Formats: sequence, structure tokens, C-alpha cells
Amino acid sequence: MKNDTLSTWMDALVAYVRSGQADLTNRQMALLLLVYRTSGPHTVRGLAAILGVSKPVVTRALNTLGRLGYLRRERDERDRRNIFVTRTSRGAEFLEGFKGLIATKERRRPQSVGQAALA
Repeated sequence: MKNDTLSTWMDALVAYVRSGQADLTNRQMALLLLVYRTSGPHTVRGLAAILGVSKPVVTRALNTLGRLGYLRRERDERDRRNIFVTRTSRGAEFLEGFKGLIATKERRRPQSVGQAALA
């Protein structure tokens, strides 16, 4: 099989599905990564704008991610009307594990001839 990013991603996803962990949709995974990989504070409105979806769509994804313990909502202490989406240690652990799956698959995939010559 050709050594490329999509093949590595496929292998990592197959390993993830086999792991028995909760299946996340692409939308849920994108939302999770946005919160963990970009600086906050994160709001439902802001996340919806970045993803180009409605606030109810983000709310549904957050409900699932909240039940899994990967994200949580916190009320802004300065303005109680605002709700922030925040990280959790369980979500960080999940993403570290997923990152590990990707790294493992990258290491196991044989290098192409061009890449081997550069090493």
C-alpha cells in the first residue's frame, strides 16, 4: 500500500474502531480538536462559526462529548450569561491515545523509496 497521509489516517481509524472506545463523528472529533488545539475561551457561538454549522449542531455534539467526559461547559464568572467550553483531563487522555495510534501507524508504514533515500 502506498505510504501517504490518508493511508496512515485510515490505519489509525481502523485501530481506533477496534479499540472499542466510543465512536466519535467527524463533527465531534473536529470540535474536540478545536477546543484542545486552539486557544480559548471557546463558546458555542464561536465554535459554530469556525465549523460553519449552527449552534444547535454544536450543542448536540457537545452533549455527547460532555457525556463522555471529554469536554465540559462552564459558566463565565464575570458574565453569568456566557458559557465556555473547556477541556477535561479525560479528553486530553483520549486525544493523547488517538495521537499515539497515529504515531504508531506512521512508524509501522514502510517508507517509500524517495523517503528512504532522504533518511
